[in-house]
Amino acid sequence: MSTRHDGTAVLESTEVGRRLAGKYMGFKLGAENFALEILKVQEIIGLMNITAVPRTPEFVRGVINLRGKVIPVIDLRLKFGMPAKEYTELTCIMVVQVALNDDQVTMGVIVDQVSEVMDIKADQVEEPPHFGAGDAGQFLLGMGKFQNTVVMLLDADSILTAGEMTMVDAMSDEA
Repeated sequence: MSTRHDGTAVLESTEVGRRLAGKYMGFKLGAENFALEILKVQEIIGLMNITAVPRTPEFVRGVINLRGKVIPVIDLRLKFGMPAKEYTELTCIMVVQVALNDDQVTMGVIVDQVSEVMDIKADQVEEPPHFGAGDAGQFLLGMGKFQNTVVMLLDADSILTAGEMTMVDAMSDEA
């Protein structure tokens, strides 16, 4: 950090900041602010009928039929170990593209509320904190600062483990 002539602090961009600067789609889970790289977000849709799939983890809500294509849907609150919450008129599904090996998988992610597109600058990004083994940092790209709030920048490709991704991908193939 350096200071300006008037004594106010100026954050200097880091390698992480330069790598992660760009546009993000912001959303909320409870009181927490999150964001996904805008290029990973295909579209945002309202809640629709979700068909449950037996013998899947609790966070896997099931599948939806989106214009003739079967899309698996996960509840991000449950995946992150947050308490379940009744869906509201603000609850929506973000349809995202995630990497699985050399392929792209489309899945829906239920969030409490979509906020806005954020243009995160290099000097607004820091490394995610490390909390030890098995910490949340495994799916965080970094921590962004946007309009006086901290935003957790998620790595869409790492939210699910490889095994979970394979299971979710198989759900859309089987339906």
